[in-house]
Amino acid sequence: MSAPTRSAGPAVRGGRARIAERTLRTDRWWLSPLLTTLGLATFVIYATIRAFVRTAYWVPEYHYLTPFYSPCVSTSCAPGSSHLGQWFGDFPAWLPLGVLVLPFLLGFRLTCYYYRKAYYRSVWFSPPACAVAEPHAKYTGETRLPLIVQNVHRYFFYVAMIVSVLNTYDAVVAFHGKTGGFGFGLGNIIIVANVVLLWAYTLSCHSCRHITGGRLKHFSKHPARYWVWTQVSKLNTRHMQLAWTTLGTLVLTDLYVMLVSSGVFADPRFVN
Repeated sequence: MSAPTRSAGPAVRGGRARIAERTLRTDRWWLSPLLTTLGLATFVIYATIRAFVRTAYWVPEYHYLTPFYSPCVSTSCAPGSSHLGQWFGDFPAWLPLGVLVLPFLLGFRLTCYYYRKAYYRSVWFSPPACAVAEPHAKYTGETRLPLIVQNVHRYFFYVAMIVSVLNTYDAVVAFHGKTGGFGFGLGNIIIVANVVLLWAYTLSCHSCRHITGGRLKHFSKHPARYWVWTQVSKLNTRHMQLAWTTLGTLVLTDLYVMLVSSGVFADPRFVN
C-alpha cells in the first residue's frame, strides 16, 4: 500500500497577511532613519547657508580657503583667493562663488550608492526599516524619472576626482606664512586631514572599484590592476563611514576658516 499523502492545508490567498499595525516590531526602529534625516538635513542647511553668504571664506595671511568656495574663479572673489585665476566677471548675489563645482559635488553625493540607501530609507521610507512596510503603493526602482538619473553616478565620479586634485592644491597653497614663505599652523592640519579623508571617500566609491577591476576576465593577467582593485575594495568596505566622516570634516574645515577669517580667534602657528 502507498503511504498516505499529507494535506497541503488551506491555500493562502490575498498576498500579505492583513495586519492592522504597520509593523510588529517593538524596538525603536524609527531611531536610525530619524538620526540619518537629521544628520543629512543639518549638513544641507549649513552648507547651503555658507555657500551663499560670501563672507569669511578666505584667510589671506595663511591662504586658507574653505572647500565650499574652491575654486573661486570670479572677480567677486576676495583678493588672493582665486588660485586658478579669475575666469568670470562679477557673479550676481544669488549665485554661489563655488558654483563651478558645487553642482557636480552635489550630484556625486546624491547619486552615491550609500547616500541613496540612506535617504531612500530615512526620507522616502523605501523601506524605513527591516520588517516595516513602506507607505508607497508601488515600486519602480531606478527605472523611471527622476531616479533613473542615478545611473550617471560614474560620470560624477570623474569630476569628483578633479575636485579632489583641486582641494589638494588648495591644501598645498595653504602652507603659507604670515610674513611670506613656508608656514604651518593648526589650520593646515585640519585642511590636510579633510583632503585626505575626501580622497579616501572618493576612491572608496563603487564606481572607482568597477573602473579599476571591472571588465576583467582574468585577474592573473592584470596584476597591477588587481592590486589597485584590492586596495580600492578595502576602502570600499568603509564607504559608509567615510561618507559621514567627510560631511563632518567639510563642516569643521569651513567652520574653522570662517572663525579665523572673522577674527574670532587666531590660528595657532607652529612655523611662521
